[in-house]
Amino acid sequence: MTTARAIVRSLVANGVDTLFGLPGVQLDALFNALHDERDRIRIIHPRHEQAAAYMALGYAQASAKVGAYVVVPGPGILNTTAALATAWGACAPVLAITGQLPAPAIGQGYGLLHEIPDQLAILRTLTKWAGRIEHPTQAAERMRDAFHQLRSGVPRPVAIESPMDVLGFEADIEGIEAASPAAPIAPDAGAVDEAAKLLASAESPVIVVGGGALHAGDALRAVAETLQAPVIAHRMGRGILDDRHPLSVTQPAGAKLWKHADAVLAVGTRLRHYRAEWGAAGLPIVRIDLDPTQMHRLGRPAVPIVADARLALEALSTALGPLAGQRTPRSEEIESIKTAAHQEMLSGAGAQIEFLDALRAALPEDGIFVDEMTQMGYVAQSAFPVHAPRTFLSTGYQGTLGAGFPTALGAQVACPDRAVLSINGDGGFMFNVQELSTAVQQGLGVVAVVFEDDAYGNVKRMQEELYDGRVIASELHNPDFVRLAESFGAAAVRVDTPGALRDTVAAAWGRSVPTVVCVRVGRFPDPFDAVLPTKAVRPRQGH
Repeated sequence: MTTARAIVRSLVANGVDTLFGLPGVQLDALFNALHDERDRIRIIHPRHEQAAAYMALGYAQASAKVGAYVVVPGPGILNTTAALATAWGACAPVLAITGQLPAPAIGQGYGLLHEIPDQLAILRTLTKWAGRIEHPTQAAERMRDAFHQLRSGVPRPVAIESPMDVLGFEADIEGIEAASPAAPIAPDAGAVDEAAKLLASAESPVIVVGGGALHAGDALRAVAETLQAPVIAHRMGRGILDDRHPLSVTQPAGAKLWKHADAVLAVGTRLRHYRAEWGAAGLPIVRIDLDPTQMHRLGRPAVPIVADARLALEALSTALGPLAGQRTPRSEEIESIKTAAHQEMLSGAGAQIEFLDALRAALPEDGIFVDEMTQMGYVAQSAFPVHAPRTFLSTGYQGTLGAGFPTALGAQVACPDRAVLSINGDGGFMFNVQELSTAVQQGLGVVAVVFEDDAYGNVKRMQEELYDGRVIASELHNPDFVRLAESFGAAAVRVDTPGALRDTVAAAWGRSVPTVVCVRVGRFPDPFDAVLPTKAVRPRQGH
């Protein structure tokens, strides 16, 4: 078979049933092979390579499965690098497939179509692993390597390339099979015992969770309830513990509790914000993470546990049993702090929270909320109630403006029977507005809410407040988003109140085309002190 056919059969063997991508001359053999497997692999072809990669990201984040995309080399793969960087930061298993020049021309500087200096080196700086298939007989092994990396250790993107001529070469190819993931890393028993003793001796421990604990919700809840420890989640860890649980707290409430904490359990989180901004001097920290390099950043923990989060928390729960005893419930204390923190959020970002409350009321219990780098997104990271893991999708620390809408489309492909809500500013939405065409063509009923203020609102407010009103390059000229969406064949509505937003979004679910809901808003107040506190609340000496 050809190299291209071997790649496609490897995708099928490894459970990939959806591929996002655009064809091109360097990929002719690959798309020809995909044509033969179109009953087993669905091809979603967007209008821009960037969107293909973001869709793969949303697919991976919503489903925990591999999100795969394919684009031409050179400018094609370069158009996807923002999404690859986001997948790295968000720890998402994204597979990038791309072509190359004819094998004899690679690195020769002939000036052939889509030639760039050392494409593989670029990919290696943005992925966990990147490889090249240089002959058909390498195809099965290279694809196994790629999927092994995707399913082992910390989830991160990987990339594979193959020269355009090699894709069409034929050879006898054997060994096309699913890659075996590495067994999850079990915790060291001694470290677990040490952590249990430390946490059991604390009177006011807190727990911080991140995306590395998305699969460990039950074990996390057991540990939290045993310790009566509040659980703080920001962005990637939202929903691991249902926000309705008495021990689940927002960032503002977490800041108040952090001030009096005497121990911290950090699970699957970089912990940067808390150590760098809130302060951790003299605060004993137990860290659970798959990545051993995290243990040495921003100060060493008292007890490092390099292990799978679920296995480590299950072991910790067992070890805590005889040590923690029957603790006095802290539900009334924590509820009081949560109420006070929420009132402070309302005083600083009440306008945004009104709209977010309306969206929460309209979104079904298992609906997926996709945030964006916009005023509503900043506030949502703390103020939008989340009930389950993988229902609050974010770009994490990368903060890639414009990622929200195509990421939501990928989530909808992964979860066709669930409601997917995308929030956008008018600036970020225009980065990938062309993908309304893709959504209509593919029957993706995402609801995209666009908040219009004719500006990069956060930037403009900072220019006005911090630079004496010297506004530059932050004001926007927008199209009529309703008419624009309708021209693509999407449904579109304009509303101007939270109540109308709630009713309009609730009525949009179940459509076979996307719905764009435009909300005209004015200048929002600075929300950050209220919803994302960054001021240190503990002494910072020594750390």
